[in-house]
Amino acid sequence: MENIKLKGIDINGEEKEYTLKDFYGERIVLYFYPKDNTSGCTQEACDFRDNINRLSSKATVIGVSPDSIKSHKSFKDKQELNFILLSDTEHKLAEAFRVWKEKSMYGRKYMGIERSTFIISPEGKIEKEWRKVKVKGHVDEVLAFLV
Repeated sequence: MENIKLKGIDINGEEKEYTLKDFYGERIVLYFYPKDNTSGCTQEACDFRDNINRLSSKATVIGVSPDSIKSHKSFKDKQELNFILLSDTEHKLAEAFRVWKEKSMYGRKYMGIERSTFIISPEGKIEKEWRKVKVKGHVDEVLAFLV
């Protein structure tokens, strides 16, 4: 898991390659979301953005979706996001965290991201996980855990 390399967009909007090992020594809020520029995902990203000052003193926030770097760059610019976005187009990290799941919409089954958040310790261990996250109030749950 810590050796999976993903391309991402850093806080300055630059493309960079990351592994979770790059963040050893830091606490991480790693959140998986289904798709850039959709209503729920935009709300969740903006909630993290709006609370980054409260979060960044406790952890590094990283968002992950299967969207492309180009999509992430546009999403980041449009929403003025102030944290790292990773592009997991091959679902390697999502599968490692078991958030790449069969979903169903209007009777049609498909594979996609189960909205989930993980707190990872500075030593790389999962401290807390939330699965099937409801966006409203979620950042407050994360902050309450990080206190």
